[in-house]
Amino acid sequence: MSESKNPVEGSSEEELSAAVDEALAAIETDPVASLTEDLQRLTAEYANYRKRVDRDRIIDRELSFALIMTELLPILDNIERAEEHGELTGGFKAVADQLLAVTEKIGLTKFSDINVAFDPQVHEALMHETSPDVKETSVIKVLQPGYKFKERVIRPARVAVADPE
Repeated sequence: MSESKNPVEGSSEEELSAAVDEALAAIETDPVASLTEDLQRLTAEYANYRKRVDRDRIIDRELSFALIMTELLPILDNIERAEEHGELTGGFKAVADQLLAVTEKIGLTKFSDINVAFDPQVHEALMHETSPDVKETSVIKVLQPGYKFKERVIRPARVAVADPE
């Protein structure tokens, strides 16, 4: 029979101690470090997921409000026309004022500026002419006001524009 040589034989006590310490350290730290890294990664992924879900909820909520506000725009236009013709009086005026206050409180704002530069992101040009009075393409008349919900344009202002000659 051949004699199997024990790897411990012929090694110094210091070498054996270092080898044992190294083996114990590898056994103890590698799984713990690996599990700790996995836990940290999963925690970060979950935190990112929560942030994304919260952000998506806010966006969905704002889009839902914007859809509702879009449906209310013809009513607001009719209220404005009634007010221009002097037909907005009495109890109906109180209801109209409350409706306007609520929509403004929620974040719906009307914009209808004239003598401003034409911006196709917030204006829809329905009429066009040239004028010596303008230096750039400008809004000269608002035919129908535009509306924004928070910072999102839900209806562009319908305008007449003038180009420089």
